[in-house]
Amino acid sequence: MLPRRFLSSTTTSLPKSSATTKAKNATLRVLQSRYLFAGLAVWTSIGAYYLFPPSKNPYYSVTTDPSSGGDTPTTLVPTRWSPVSLIASEETSKDTRLLTLSIPRHLIPTPSSARAIWSIYIKDDDIQVERPYTPLEGIDEEGNIKLWVKKYPKGEVGRWLHSKKPGERIEIRGPLQTWLHEQHPDEWDEIIMISGGTGITPFYQLLNEELIKSNPSGDAKLTPFKTRFTLLHASRSAGDLPPPAILGPLVSIAQNDPSRLRLKLFVDEKDSSTGSPYDLNIGRIDSKAVENALEIRRSSVWDKLAWRKFDPKGVAGEGRKVLFLVCGPDPMISAIAGPWGRNYSQGSVGGVLGQLGFGSDQVRKL
Repeated sequence: MLPRRFLSSTTTSLPKSSATTKAKNATLRVLQSRYLFAGLAVWTSIGAYYLFPPSKNPYYSVTTDPSSGGDTPTTLVPTRWSPVSLIASEETSKDTRLLTLSIPRHLIPTPSSARAIWSIYIKDDDIQVERPYTPLEGIDEEGNIKLWVKKYPKGEVGRWLHSKKPGERIEIRGPLQTWLHEQHPDEWDEIIMISGGTGITPFYQLLNEELIKSNPSGDAKLTPFKTRFTLLHASRSAGDLPPPAILGPLVSIAQNDPSRLRLKLFVDEKDSSTGSPYDLNIGRIDSKAVENALEIRRSSVWDKLAWRKFDPKGVAGEGRKVLFLVCGPDPMISAIAGPWGRNYSQGSVGGVLGQLGFGSDQVRKL
């Protein structure tokens, strides 16, 4: 017969062991059921894709050619890859090129399906990787698309596009809406766009749609328009600035009618070997540059020392509604508007704009 202390220990340990086993078994059953449902969901999705492909899915609007059995799209769509031709590739700097793609006439989408700001996806056929790019001028009547593409050391698609020669085929899909300006006509008194590097492309598309197409000659005194646009663009050096095909029309409108467009160019440092015809600001886009764009005037030393946040319903009590659009490399976006959220959601507003008191209803990361 065991001493009492051993009996006590034994009798108390058995229920614990039994309880632990039951808990483990319950956890195992939960995990098994979860894996079962996850597996069913995956295989259901795969089966649905093959049974109801995008061209037959009622949730997609795809125009198809009846003569080909109804599976061949007759217009460019986001759900199918379409072959296009590269007809021009012009080097604009050591790591950027201006590319022109030609879309077959039967694939040109309707104007209503491609409103600023929109993009396309391009697929690297070698490794089956896709990346989004924003056409500078949309799609012209001839079906041409212009892209300004930078080649990054670890950017697969950018390096692949730089290697392509005129006449070669490229697969694209789109258009995909990035931010629809026409949903907010006259909602904002001013739209301030902050870009870095090739991040200027969505803003050029918007300005091309709103200002350049409506005034191709660059004449002053455009038709009155409530929203004023301001573009703050940063590049590493003068040699890295966008090519004249991009900056030229913007500079012309900004000089002729600053009530419609204001343009400020920033470079980290001056490149003595490269002359620039533009008025450049040395340094990065910071809170001072943003305040200057907002035309904030602080009349006294006390105003400068005071911590003042902007009224989300109006700037500095002036009642102006201002929207910020930010696009560029991730470090720049973080510095200006805070980092992206999970899965590239907008996330909270931080950086310079967050410090100035602007909220998520006034800041959009592209």
